[in-house]
Amino acid sequence: MLLQTWMMLVILLVLFSLFIALGLLLRKNKQLHQKLAQTPDPSVKQEILQLHQFFQNHLSPMLFIDPDSGEIVNANQAAADFYGYSLNQLKSMNIHQINTLPKEQIELERQRAKHEERNYFVFPHRLSNGEVRQVEVHSSPITLNERICLFSIIHDVSDRIKSEEQIQKLAFYDPLTHLPNRRLLIDRLENNLAHMRRHPFHGALFFIDLDHFKILNDSHGHHFGDQLLQEVAKRISQCMRAGDTVSRFGGDEFVVLLTDLHQDPIHAAQEATIVAEKIRQQISLPYQLSTPNQKTKVNHQISASIGISVFNGQSSIDDLMKWTDMAMYQAKNAGRNEVCLYDPEMQRALDSRAEMEQELRKAIDQGQFELYFQPQVDKDKRIIGAEALLRWPHPTKGYISPADFIPLAEESGLILALSEWVLDRSCQQLAEWQRDPKLCTVQLAVNISAKQLRQVDFVDSIAKRIITYEINPLMLKLELTEGVFLSNKDESIKKMQDLRLLGIQFSMDDFGTGFSSLSYLKQLPLSQLKIDQSFIRDLGTDYMDNIMVQTIITLGRNFNLSIVAEGVETEEQLDFLRRFKCEIFQGYLFSKPIPLIEFKQKLIEN
Repeated sequence: MLLQTWMMLVILLVLFSLFIALGLLLRKNKQLHQKLAQTPDPSVKQEILQLHQFFQNHLSPMLFIDPDSGEIVNANQAAADFYGYSLNQLKSMNIHQINTLPKEQIELERQRAKHEERNYFVFPHRLSNGEVRQVEVHSSPITLNERICLFSIIHDVSDRIKSEEQIQKLAFYDPLTHLPNRRLLIDRLENNLAHMRRHPFHGALFFIDLDHFKILNDSHGHHFGDQLLQEVAKRISQCMRAGDTVSRFGGDEFVVLLTDLHQDPIHAAQEATIVAEKIRQQISLPYQLSTPNQKTKVNHQISASIGISVFNGQSSIDDLMKWTDMAMYQAKNAGRNEVCLYDPEMQRALDSRAEMEQELRKAIDQGQFELYFQPQVDKDKRIIGAEALLRWPHPTKGYISPADFIPLAEESGLILALSEWVLDRSCQQLAEWQRDPKLCTVQLAVNISAKQLRQVDFVDSIAKRIITYEINPLMLKLELTEGVFLSNKDESIKKMQDLRLLGIQFSMDDFGTGFSSLSYLKQLPLSQLKIDQSFIRDLGTDYMDNIMVQTIITLGRNFNLSIVAEGVETEEQLDFLRRFKCEIFQGYLFSKPIPLIEFKQKLIEN
């Protein structure tokens, strides 16, 4: 870019020098004519001849033009060659026969050049064959034979302008769809924000992401994917008003900028939503795609998830991008093929989530967590086991619910550190209980996360804990949900089998709520099934829940698996479960999760 600028400066300096030289020569030409009238000096005649030859033989097209009428007073051979006329034809023409701009626009261009203090203009000139070329005209008034003319030097800059346009297109436009790219969209957004700081209007930003676009690329190839993107670009553009911007950010993501919406934010949001819904419907119409030779044709249909943020001049570009992206992902989470408007409540929830994640990391570093125990009892309500549950007593906010921090830990990847801490503390606890006659027969259940099971050294880590803490592996029961092993079932089963050989027991938690099948019971080395509390809640009043619980209990017994019913809260529920031959119970009817001291006290009382 720097090299191009330098070359342009050099060219302009050369042209300027040429113009000065010609001006001097032509002014000298007037003096020579006066001298010639007075004294027919041969040397003067020679200079006049040289000036005439310079003008006629110069390679740059040159014209003398009457500033009032536009009449071409004189022209050199280079001008005749460039325009495709003979010299006599050119001299009999008017400049307005060549310049394709209306006189008013020509005058506007002259005034603009004067304001910018430049002595050149760029005009479209038509050649004799009808071709229009962009020319740069360096023009200056001069007296020729006591007549004021505009002396103009013509330079064809069509190729240069075309190159500049191509460079600009590469810099600011997407080569596939020819839509503005991210850089140009951001530039227009900045200008729009500056405009709205002076005018009380709103704008809107859309993020449009095509749903499952990768399927088309993978199944039919990138040619069809590119063709679909081009068609989507056309459909979105057809929904726009003049002044709005459709851009492609890359991949299958398009961004739309709407300007000059209503002053009222609610009204502006309604306007934006109507446009977004129109775009969504247009995108979802069928597409007919084909190869260039038309031999292969594909009928395809796709949907789009669209996020919207409405803004005014007080917004920042970073915030707008973040808000609109959040709204788009909200549309995807809502099932795709949806339009979602950014809601400040969503932002507050995310800010709260980010704050809690930071607090969670701090809690892990500072060891703020505690292990609670919920008793598991037999049909006579005697404690035979317990489930180890993680609790977070925050130093300033009090106890934070596991329903709040466990999902966050899973999303942020902190669940591995928490799970490892729970497993380690549970093994320490089992080691202590083994030395207590009242506790040595209590089996402890510990929840295992998917990240834990996927660890390469998971089996070894359990084996090392058994040795380090000298615990009876039969007293350690690992609880897993179906989702824990679904991503890599074969590897999970192998690890479970290896641990089963060590004596570790396995329980499937929340049984019946996922995609439970008989094949799992056949393949997995389970010793226990836990009936999810959602089936227990309406036991006795909901016929389907009765059937479901009976079926799970019968199924488990047929596979020689013990059954735990969790979420037991009433004597009526307990009576039904006993009648159905359930063996183990867990729930608030017996005890909520309690600290270790209280758990020991319950055992003593038991």
